[in-house]
Amino acid sequence: MHCMPSSTGSAGPSAPGPEHAPAGKAALRRRLAGARAAMPDTARHEAGRLIRDHVLQMPEVAAAGTVAAYYSVGTEPDTRGLVFALWKRGSYVVLPLLLGDGDLDWASYEGPGSLAPGPHGLLQPAEPARGAQTVARADVVLVPALAVDVHGNRLGRGGGSYDRALARVGSQVPVIALLYDRELLPSVPVMPHDQPVRAVARPGYGITTLPAAESAAQPRGYC
Repeated sequence: MHCMPSSTGSAGPSAPGPEHAPAGKAALRRRLAGARAAMPDTARHEAGRLIRDHVLQMPEVAAAGTVAAYYSVGTEPDTRGLVFALWKRGSYVVLPLLLGDGDLDWASYEGPGSLAPGPHGLLQPAEPARGAQTVARADVVLVPALAVDVHGNRLGRGGGSYDRALARVGSQVPVIALLYDRELLPSVPVMPHDQPVRAVARPGYGITTLPAAESAAQPRGYC
């Protein structure tokens, strides 16, 4: 596996400062969602294939007994091949179940036939729920994001579900957001409840590890 350069690549526009976080988040979400919607399906699937290969090559993922992942929906980078590959090679894969209060429970993935329609167009496991604390026992956590900044701050869709879930995850657990190439930004608006990620996976740049959210250091490439 080749080392990735320390550069973040071609970043999109930066975001307003934290004092304007709610409005800044909404505007940035609209901009990023529009860019995703304009992407051809073929490009989206190819991005998912490349992200799959990058993630599977990570030693932490190869050694993981349990991986908390998610099943992509809409314009997100395609994770279906990644989830299947993790399961086929023997990892215990858990996927989220969206609860009525917006929190996430988790259940095991047992192949494509083990999924059933859920809220908001999601496909969710039909297996028994394992409890919201299940994510705390994962060795690697893969999360969706619209963008991440170079300090590890994550911009989600605004529901807060993953911020709640990631608050249960230990500080040494690799939390990896799956992005398109231009979605690693210089900054994103941050709220006190926002939970950072430790790395991002992008199709054209591989894995980029990130400093703690409070650090001003630049991200470093992953070998």
